[in-house]
Amino acid sequence: MDRIANAAKRARAARACLCAAMLFAAAPAMPQDDYGDTPYVQTPQNVVDKMLEIAKVGDRPVDALLANAGRALGRAFFDQDLEEAMGVIRTNVEGTTRLIHRLGRPMRDRGRGRILITSSIAAFAPAPYMALYNASKAFLHSFSFALRDELKDSGVTVTCLLPGITDTEIFRRSHTQDTKLATEPRMDPADVADQGFAAMLDGADEIITGWNNKLTVAKEIVAPAANSASATAKRTEPGSA
Repeated sequence: MDRIANAAKRARAARACLCAAMLFAAAPAMPQDDYGDTPYVQTPQNVVDKMLEIAKVGDRPVDALLANAGRALGRAFFDQDLEEAMGVIRTNVEGTTRLIHRLGRPMRDRGRGRILITSSIAAFAPAPYMALYNASKAFLHSFSFALRDELKDSGVTVTCLLPGITDTEIFRRSHTQDTKLATEPRMDPADVADQGFAAMLDGADEIITGWNNKLTVAKEIVAPAANSASATAKRTEPGSA
């Protein structure tokens, strides 16, 4: 029975990942940056159009939207290339906002739909050396709750997924592998996707994955922002590993 339950769990997680990949991984090639091989979004509207074209959405109704695009960037803000830094905002904030507006409005008009927005527990703490990433996740957290309230009684629900450190390529791609943060335990992305997908289907307002992450958020909420920033800097500063 455990094997069957685990198989079902993985299948649901795979469905969640597939939906996200279909909508976000189909972006056309962009210029390469100097610090990694992950392209940044220069024209979010064109990328959204291209993704929907490749996904063959057309006029078909979309019942569930998993807004899971994300990009991080390490180093002190003034040591970053500005265009590369703006790529974090274009991807995490503008691109996500445009996609939700494009697919969410028809959901509201039909009176039916599910939206899952991936933020992060990083939303609750200022992060020196990853300043734009955490700020962008704070935007997504705030935006998701505001949008959820606007859509109450509409038949459309908005759920915010708040994972902690997850075993993905984010550290390599953002060149933060030499930070203490990169050495900390990571969650299985399939588990994160499964929890987020289940919360979206339930119409939950948010889901923080993992008990350790829940405890972290509880501490960050009551900590003064200056203290939180100083503590986070010890984990995100280059060479802190």
